[in-house]
Amino acid sequence: MSYTLTTLWHDRQRYLPGILAVAFSALLIALQCGLLFGLLSISTIPIDRSDADVWIGPQKVLSVDTGQPISESKLVSRVAGLPGVTHVEPYIQRFSFWEKPGGGTDLCIIVGCRLTEDSIGPSKVLPRELRDRLTEEGAVVVDESELERLDIQHAPALLEQGRFATAKINGRPVRVVGLVKGMRSIAGPYIFCSLFTARSIMKLGSDQTVYVLAKCDDPKHASLVVEQLKSSPLQQEQPDMSVFTKDEFSYKSRMHWLLKTKGGLALGYAAALGLLVGLVVTSQTLYAATMASMREYAILLALGIPRWRLRWTVVTQAFWIGIFGVIVSIPATYFLGELATHLGVKPLLSAELMAAAAVITLGMAIFSGIIALRSLKQIEPVNLLR
Repeated sequence: MSYTLTTLWHDRQRYLPGILAVAFSALLIALQCGLLFGLLSISTIPIDRSDADVWIGPQKVLSVDTGQPISESKLVSRVAGLPGVTHVEPYIQRFSFWEKPGGGTDLCIIVGCRLTEDSIGPSKVLPRELRDRLTEEGAVVVDESELERLDIQHAPALLEQGRFATAKINGRPVRVVGLVKGMRSIAGPYIFCSLFTARSIMKLGSDQTVYVLAKCDDPKHASLVVEQLKSSPLQQEQPDMSVFTKDEFSYKSRMHWLLKTKGGLALGYAAALGLLVGLVVTSQTLYAATMASMREYAILLALGIPRWRLRWTVVTQAFWIGIFGVIVSIPATYFLGELATHLGVKPLLSAELMAAAAVITLGMAIFSGIIALRSLKQIEPVNLLR
């Protein structure tokens, strides 16, 4: 071990490219996966920030954004009668089109929910003042980071004057009565409103909803309620019904965005490319360093050092190059993550993710060392006589 570290320090300029290649691989893997998880978490904000333990929606729903209208009345009353269910309410979330004041349209996501204090929908992220304003027909709330996209940059100034920015959604006039933070979306801006306004915009009947949310007396009982619903006569009466726990629906929605929209595949491809670059550069660096030390290794062989010890030295060098590369990558990854956050894209750099990236990168470095072992086959003590 001491011999290996001494060699690395003595020839540090020779091994530096390998350390930087490993650091680049670890950084790219962690940052790309962090960005991916960050984007996926945005897609399920309405689910994750609700108090609902059970989500009931249309049949074969792919994600929370793709639901179709279902009947509400019978569903709500039947779910409310199940043991362990303490609260039930309708919830609407669907894609629509925002008609910009200056012309043109953009995709948006209508989020209609109850605005009462005991609501279990995502309206809990809204202050009481904004919920009171949303009780008026046509009133909506948007995230302040989406103002330019919606072409209502003047909304904050109007709100200070007690006035409201106006636009249309599906031809229905709306006015922006408030702004929130931290509610960005991938596909289109979230437009928060009351159930009445959502039904008016989406042209739904008073008995129609997209989801029915249920809260249990204990969140641990959510899976039991789901099983009850799947085996109850209600499932036969409404075969177009899908039932999920909160965690199941969040996971299903994220997997839809990951596998069906190609965005996750693109980020995964970029991370794999970074790993490949690191593998090639590190293996070639170790190969070149071993060949440059051919005379020293030949002397060791002539002194009776077994060849397997030399192989172990090369692999150990690869291990320490991986360790040093990971150490260099950690502060760089967090720095670039903070930079991305200031640019409006927040990667989720959890400790588990950083550890996984470190293990993968370290494994890549050791594998590079194994590849570089081919250089030892060319080393013989007879080379000293040349």
